[in-house]
Amino acid sequence: MIVMKFGGTSVGSADAFAQVAAIVADKAAEQAQTPRPGVAVVTSAMSGVTNLLIDAAQRAANGDEEFFLEAENALRVKHQTVAGQLIDDGNERAALGRIFDERLQEFTRLCSSIAVLGELTKRGLDVVSGLGERLAAPLLAAVLRARGVPAEYIDATEIVVTDAVFGGAAPQIEPTEARCRARLLPLLEQGTVPVITGFIGATAEGIPTTLGRGGSDYSGAIIGAVLEADEIQIWTDVNGVMSADPRIVPNARSLRQLSYEEVAELAYYGAKVLHPKTVTPAIEKQIPLRVLNTFQPEHPGTRIAERSDHTGGTVKAITSIRGMNLITVAGRGMIGVPGIAARTFQAVAGVGANVLMISQSSSEQSICFVVPEGSADTVIDALRAEFKVERERRYIDEIGGHGNVAIIAVVGSGMRGTPGLAAGIFRAVGNEAINVIAIAQGSSEANVSLVVEETQAAEAVRAIHDIFELHKPSGERSSQLQRAGGIDRT
Repeated sequence: MIVMKFGGTSVGSADAFAQVAAIVADKAAEQAQTPRPGVAVVTSAMSGVTNLLIDAAQRAANGDEEFFLEAENALRVKHQTVAGQLIDDGNERAALGRIFDERLQEFTRLCSSIAVLGELTKRGLDVVSGLGERLAAPLLAAVLRARGVPAEYIDATEIVVTDAVFGGAAPQIEPTEARCRARLLPLLEQGTVPVITGFIGATAEGIPTTLGRGGSDYSGAIIGAVLEADEIQIWTDVNGVMSADPRIVPNARSLRQLSYEEVAELAYYGAKVLHPKTVTPAIEKQIPLRVLNTFQPEHPGTRIAERSDHTGGTVKAITSIRGMNLITVAGRGMIGVPGIAARTFQAVAGVGANVLMISQSSSEQSICFVVPEGSADTVIDALRAEFKVERERRYIDEIGGHGNVAIIAVVGSGMRGTPGLAAGIFRAVGNEAINVIAIAQGSSEANVSLVVEETQAAEAVRAIHDIFELHKPSGERSSQLQRAGGIDRT
């Protein structure tokens, strides 16, 4: 049994829907020959739809009632065009038309109410932004039936139970598992493909929620976990997880496999292929994930599991995250004073800022950490208030930020216990005269992070990628550590 999640570009047009239908039909036929047959599909909204829905709701809150009426028409045309091109059965098209009308009437009613109130709540935004999946899923189910694949549309508000944190709800696993198994297993057992809305769920009381932007990946992993699938497949528009962003490193290559730990590090530090939460349900149930390309389905993509093969290589991939600010708390009076770090991060947590990296000197004379640029001023103000007395007494000399920096993350579980690795990284950036402002390595040793000026981030990624020869399969790299770190093994 497998769960297949398709992203927005995978269902972005009539041709894309046809491609998805062909892939699902092939997989359903393959799975029918296995000991645990069955294919469940999770779909995102058509590309661009969620952004249009959110934009319309926000404009409605600002009094623009014309835009959402135009959006309603555009959405109807977009989805009806796919139905008209791929579904010959008039009854199927008529049934879809009624679903589209119902959903779009709900959209206009919501936007009209938002315009009257002049306010867009998170709860209201969740209802509006989830309509794209509720249009795409019944359409995909009908396209599959038109190809002769038994399929049934399932609204995830029936089966994915969440808390009431609108805009980023968390699944409640026990009730979700009970509902999913009761609703989906009978369909799978009779050979029907359930086509489930991604991104959305509902509270136990039935109030619609969303899992946050990019949450369709999360939906796929949740469904896969509760069904105990043999594999969760994330179908997108790239050939798996790349060794670096190909827009920055033209010779970046697709990685054959990664560990859960490695992909979590990459996702956290800016890789766009997977939603950071996606790996969590899979890790808990030890279910492999595979990232595949809808438009090149013959490519093996990237397999993600508990362990990955490190033969012949240590560094797996390089990623970067920009728009950061390095905050420093420093002073000679901090040495040996307990509680400084705890108070620092308590103050940061108090303003809701996300800390992406931490570095502390061994003398305890300074702590520096990285936050998004947009929260830097708020964080600095909070720290200055927290340490007002210490600043007056000169225990702390500096609380300030260094803006426009980027974090470069060098990732690979095979880096554990590898001598010369740091030397290779610093040699790569040193050769390009790139200044490293801060460095951090976690105890897992699966990630070495550097802070550099944002203007030098792309150059740093390319330099590290080149020195470790990540454009080559690991077995073809030439004495990687000797070349990168200058280690003489002869």
